[in-house]
Amino acid sequence: MASGNAVTDPSLVDRTNLCSSDARSNTPVGLPTLPSERKRGSQLELSGHEKKRVKLEWPKSDKSCAAQLPDDDSDDDGEPTGTGYATKASRYSVYSSLARVASGCPSRTTYHLDLSTRPILQFFVSSNKSDVFRCYSDNVESFVNIPYACAYSNDAKRGGRPLLAVATEQGSVDIIDTSRRNDWDFEPQRLTVQPHANGIFDVKWSPSDTLLATASGDHSIRITTLSSSVLSQERTLHTLRGHEGTVKAVAWDPSHDGAVLCTGGRDGGICLWDLRVGEHSAEGGMAPVLSIPKAHDLERKTARPRGSRGKVVAGTPLPGITHLLYTDTHPHGIVSSCSSDGILNLWDVRLPSTNTRTRSKKTAKQHPKPLCTSVDPTSYGGARRGRGITTLAHGAGPTASLVFALGIDSRVHTYSLPTLKALSGYTPLVTPGADGPEMEDPHAFYDSRMKTNSFYVRMAASPCGQWLACGGAVDGKAYLYDISAAGRTRGMSGVRGVELKGQTGEVGAVDWADGMLATCADDGTVRVWRPDLDVSRQCRDDPEEMKWNWAWSTDV
Repeated sequence: MASGNAVTDPSLVDRTNLCSSDARSNTPVGLPTLPSERKRGSQLELSGHEKKRVKLEWPKSDKSCAAQLPDDDSDDDGEPTGTGYATKASRYSVYSSLARVASGCPSRTTYHLDLSTRPILQFFVSSNKSDVFRCYSDNVESFVNIPYACAYSNDAKRGGRPLLAVATEQGSVDIIDTSRRNDWDFEPQRLTVQPHANGIFDVKWSPSDTLLATASGDHSIRITTLSSSVLSQERTLHTLRGHEGTVKAVAWDPSHDGAVLCTGGRDGGICLWDLRVGEHSAEGGMAPVLSIPKAHDLERKTARPRGSRGKVVAGTPLPGITHLLYTDTHPHGIVSSCSSDGILNLWDVRLPSTNTRTRSKKTAKQHPKPLCTSVDPTSYGGARRGRGITTLAHGAGPTASLVFALGIDSRVHTYSLPTLKALSGYTPLVTPGADGPEMEDPHAFYDSRMKTNSFYVRMAASPCGQWLACGGAVDGKAYLYDISAAGRTRGMSGVRGVELKGQTGEVGAVDWADGMLATCADDGTVRVWRPDLDVSRQCRDDPEEMKWNWAWSTDV
């Protein structure tokens, strides 16, 4: 919709990238992001974006790839998809065809089952016109609205309409349609909601994609409906209050659609919420039904240390909860990570001792114990201390039994389910010309160029379970890894990341849909990346000409 057209539905906000400044709201935000939580980025002038179904591009000279696509026009559910579009059933063969072409082995008879899918990551490209989306500021005093978190809908991960929720520093959430479109087409109209007046650090879709849960720096969680029948000012269905600090993580229980969720905060606590109960807290809003205080500091002493002259000084801060993850191996358990080390805890949220309203005085001082606890792989290899975890990702397909954790040490560590055993074992690595052997972890993904020493930098696993995407703290770069061999002997030793560069500043939030990846940066932009063999080859053959219209992955 052009900026001059009237908006018929008051709940929808027209924020296309081609609109002029009149598409922005001039109403300043009531509560700014806390100084300790605020980030700054530089403004980047970009334009363009919009629609069209995802279609994998094949080289005209290679017919073996096209032969992998289905002949009919229906998907697994019998719904028409159009000739040439890959179905879910043929997705693996499509990726395999791309891998064979990249490796110079187009013949199906010579294809090996263990062929790496890493060459596909080298085909990822992004249009500077139709794949870049800007986050507009609602504050007249600022130019950039930094995206803090993003999440594709569950339907998008299954191959449906790719709707991306982007949460920002100013407390708004933009729902963006990232379908492929022509450069000259308008971006589809966005839906914008404002559940908070402070920064949103996590956003998650409910299993049915009808609700959004947002975790904010105002110490609350908001549940927002996406129904078009609800007026804009009534979109917040629930306000959840139970944390004493910034809420950093939220996760929906997949076995209770839109009814049960867990949250973790900087106060070190984990809260379980049942939206069907409706109990209210003293501060207003819904109270948690279960609470786990000091979830990663169970042995912490209550007494604070004293200074050299006997004065009481502030103790070290509690390890904050950075991510929560439900897994298929334990239907009533949730895995948590923290900001101080690489230890993961698995909690059974049915434990009655964690109920803050019903536990007796005798058990009031007893902390619940996790079902299992991992060792800390971030302290291996001669590290002086453990390093915190920023994000957890559950594998799928070939990696369904694994959990991946992005650490502040700029490594992705691997854990096995259901025991949370850390698959780390450092071995000496002799480097020519070095004074002594370095240490190598064959079960960790890392790249000397990748820097993740910021809790704003996130990671995500692809729906097919074969790839990981990690943000980067410098130079507007993100990194892709092939994890299809994760957990195997020598599976990751010497693996180098594929670099994506098309933004400026820190690349924080990332997430996958089926066939595409979204990255968010401090320049206030969201960029979408897709595998395209033809365009990728053109970019490498003529980089000076193609750089004006495209960004592409590099492996140097």
